[in-house]
Amino acid sequence: MRGALRALKLKTPIRKQTTSKRRFLRKSVASVMLLNMLCFSLVPAMAMAETNQAAGAASTKPAAAQAATTSIPSVQSLGLQVKSAVLIEPVSGQVLLNVNGDEALPPASMTKMMTEYIVADLVKKGKFKWDDVVTVGKNASETIGSRIFLAEGDQHTIKELYIAMAVGSANDATVALAEHVAGSEQAFVKMMNDEAKRMGMKTAHFANSTGLDIADMPKEFRTPGNQETVMSAMDAAILAKYIVTDHPDFTQFTTIQNYKFRKRDTKPMVNWNWMLEANKNVTNFKQYAYPGLDGLKTGHTKNAGNCFTGTAVRNGTRLISVVMGAKTEGARFVESRKVLDYGFNNFEVKQIVPPKTTVTGAENVTVKKAKNTSIPVVTDQAVSFVVPKGVDTTKIQTKVALAEEGSLTAPLKQGTKVGTVTYSFKAPGLEQTLEKTVNLITAQDAEKAGWFKLLMRAIGDFFRDLFNGIKNLF
Repeated sequence: MRGALRALKLKTPIRKQTTSKRRFLRKSVASVMLLNMLCFSLVPAMAMAETNQAAGAASTKPAAAQAATTSIPSVQSLGLQVKSAVLIEPVSGQVLLNVNGDEALPPASMTKMMTEYIVADLVKKGKFKWDDVVTVGKNASETIGSRIFLAEGDQHTIKELYIAMAVGSANDATVALAEHVAGSEQAFVKMMNDEAKRMGMKTAHFANSTGLDIADMPKEFRTPGNQETVMSAMDAAILAKYIVTDHPDFTQFTTIQNYKFRKRDTKPMVNWNWMLEANKNVTNFKQYAYPGLDGLKTGHTKNAGNCFTGTAVRNGTRLISVVMGAKTEGARFVESRKVLDYGFNNFEVKQIVPPKTTVTGAENVTVKKAKNTSIPVVTDQAVSFVVPKGVDTTKIQTKVALAEEGSLTAPLKQGTKVGTVTYSFKAPGLEQTLEKTVNLITAQDAEKAGWFKLLMRAIGDFFRDLFNGIKNLF
């Protein structure tokens, strides 16, 4: 009996050892199998990763190639044959091309754009009507150059004379309008120069309403001194911007291809703007016709050479071009085509921020005595930039300026300005950093809290300040 028990005790450790060895063997086999499975599963995964990486590398090449194709050509590559040239987008005012654009030069009949603006503005404000009758004076009747041969005492409506000025660049019609509006051409010239300052035209000076040299004006009505009319291409573009922005109906005059001023006239006057899109069907002008072009004004004198301020619309985007000092009438349109093509082919208007946008870090403002002292804030308008086509516009920088803490008190209506935000973007291919500042406004009303709520808030603030004061003692 004792021997049997002793034998059983001896066998028990052996069984435990054997069991442990079997478990260890099983775990080892399982580990090896698991390791093999993992290794074999990683092989195709790694192969796929390498394939995807190779595909990714291959896909980056076309992207880089595409970026290269969207790069902006140099202005020098256009080979412009002019003294100066400018291209702008009128809504943003962005300058897309500038070749000697700040030099003051004689603008010839592009001067009439200011006369057109002032007359149209006075009609718009109700001070004159298009069907008001103008009696032609001596100054207009003796004016030379491009004209419709008005005689002193002739009577025509403002609209008739305006069309003659816009379409046929008639100097006598222009002077007649200037004298009717201001009483004399010299008084009108003062209005022109005042407007130039208001518009921010830095070089412009007007000596008359037409753009004629002072020596070519009737002697009795010549401007004193020898300060001739001058205007840079940039100033001409600014003036055109005001025309298309403040008077978007300008095309009712500038797109007229020909106009018979009097019934007895044997031939109608023909628009000096050969680039009008409608001229694509006119034999003599179809080589110059430009898609979307609907204005604006030509100019020519011996001193000025051939000038043209043009404007065209494509896909909802309007551009304004100015060329000055071209050698021939046709050349000014050929050069304008180069400038406009440069803009439409390489740039696009892109909305950077939609209206009513919340700015990160300036989501709310504190309004004293309001029911809800934290009022949400949004931008008051959209922000758009003219950028190179295909450029990434996600890296926009913002600079916020909010009203000082504690300066806002209820009640405030929704839409109240409480600050500004400036968006800036440096586009590749452009020298200038694009910037636009918009207002930050309240997104809802800030109603004034009742007296009881204000009392409870004041008591709470008192005890909060008291507690903080005590806490700071320790």
